[in-house]
Amino acid sequence: MVMLGDVFPNFSAKTTIGDIKFHEWLGDSWGILFSHPADFTPVCTTELAKLINLHPEFTKRNTKIIALSCDPVAKHLKWCNDIKVYCVFTVYAGYSGDTFPYPIIADEDKELAVELQMLDADEKDSNGLPLTARAVFIVDPNKKMRLSILYPATTGRNFDEILRVLDSLQLCDKHKVATPCDWKAGEDVMVQPSVSDDEVKTMFPSKTVVALPSGKNYMRKIPQP
Repeated sequence: MVMLGDVFPNFSAKTTIGDIKFHEWLGDSWGILFSHPADFTPVCTTELAKLINLHPEFTKRNTKIIALSCDPVAKHLKWCNDIKVYCVFTVYAGYSGDTFPYPIIADEDKELAVELQMLDADEKDSNGLPLTARAVFIVDPNKKMRLSILYPATTGRNFDEILRVLDSLQLCDKHKVATPCDWKAGEDVMVQPSVSDDEVKTMFPSKTVVALPSGKNYMRKIPQP
């Protein structure tokens, strides 16, 4: 099992853009791998259509996205045509680009699904085998896993939350801050507990300390750097 902070496996895979080695494909970018139970299924199609819509947002964040589904590449390529037409979040306008904007991995034998432990034992395919769940893995440019979320096969993902987490990870890597509950980009953040009060005076002079009954000054808020 890959844990937070572990180097993400440098797997080889067949995809809709050809054979890849994950680390080489990722290069110096952040990366997000989204897994899906099967091609030509309703929830998966809505998700991949949403990813078309959000692709420019991930690009702005120096982040490559890659999907995975347990079907062969030839089937993926046919499914891509449906996904491009069903761009729900662009008012059914579809996708006008010549090429699909991100690759889809073929995991026919569920080797990656097993290796990355993203099977949903409660949901079965037509052969009675567990479906691949809806996993989300965020990997940083050092190839370390920074976030893991596992949704059941029946529940579509919230991509606004995934973008929010990505913004938080990238912000907190640059500054000694942490993002509070329900934080959105542009809102106040918290100074990390590891930063001493003396350091805060020079690093974050515009801090606000929330007074608490304990008298401890650990709730130190600052504008987002």
